[in-house]
Amino acid sequence: MGKKIYVPPIKSQGIKTKLVPWIKSVIPAPFNNTWIEPFMGTGVVAFNIVPKVTILCDTNPHLINFYKALQNKKVTPAIAKRFLQKEGELLLTKGEEHYYSIRERFNKEHNPLDFLFLNRSCFNGMIRFNRKGGFNVPFCRKPERFAQAYVTKIVNQLEYVFFLLQFNDFEFRCQDFNDTIALGKEGDIIYCDPPYIGRHTDYFNGWDDEKENELFHALNSTKASFILSTWHNNDYRKNDYIENLWAKFPILTRNHFYHVGGRVSNRNPMVEALITNYNAEPIEYEQERIEQLKLFEKIAEYKSEVLVE
Repeated sequence: MGKKIYVPPIKSQGIKTKLVPWIKSVIPAPFNNTWIEPFMGTGVVAFNIVPKVTILCDTNPHLINFYKALQNKKVTPAIAKRFLQKEGELLLTKGEEHYYSIRERFNKEHNPLDFLFLNRSCFNGMIRFNRKGGFNVPFCRKPERFAQAYVTKIVNQLEYVFFLLQFNDFEFRCQDFNDTIALGKEGDIIYCDPPYIGRHTDYFNGWDDEKENELFHALNSTKASFILSTWHNNDYRKNDYIENLWAKFPILTRNHFYHVGGRVSNRNPMVEALITNYNAEPIEYEQERIEQLKLFEKIAEYKSEVLVE
């Protein structure tokens, strides 16, 4: 049985849960410097690798605020459980009317618990904002969404990350990816998981040709080592930026079934790419076991794994 891969509490399209062992396999060993992510998203890679020092950044302030609230104990698993139970009961009674009232409240007050509620009850687990910065994803049309088993699963996911943040060196920053990449020093690793160019645009500030080129120039200039996740091709087309921008670097590929967008036509086999500025030699790894944390599982059962990591 392979090592557990823990799923974080915030969902996102394109989450790298199943690709964590592959990404981990190309990290030079031993690695004792700083792990830096300009696009933290859900944080699934860092939360499973658990480097000694980690800087996680994003331009989406709501992601950063959520994980800072966990780190500062303003949000705890117990607080989240009570909140989801209460709001889940109201959702069951009022239906989508309650979802939209929470969405309106969140867009005014930016409460991290409201963000969690919306993330776990919106359509297709999307994180999308309009030009004014308002969360605008519609309801998933499942009023029974927060049944007890689902609440327990979310709370267990929160508990895992909550524990990591109390006992490990994590720093969260809301800033542009150029500023984050500039932090990298020789011996550090910058892991980049930007929005996939030409695939979707649900990034907080959008993603386009200009930003892809900015990212290339920033990574091309860094003294740190970098690992870039992107898409290579699918059955219908290829990522032209691989050839036009990234071909000078070593590129590893792997087949992966990737879910992007609400349309079935966007849910197809994808060839993923890892691009590095060093000669990565992937080590053999066991098949990953995605761990949702069984109901009522005690945190003590995985404390030792986290501390040994």
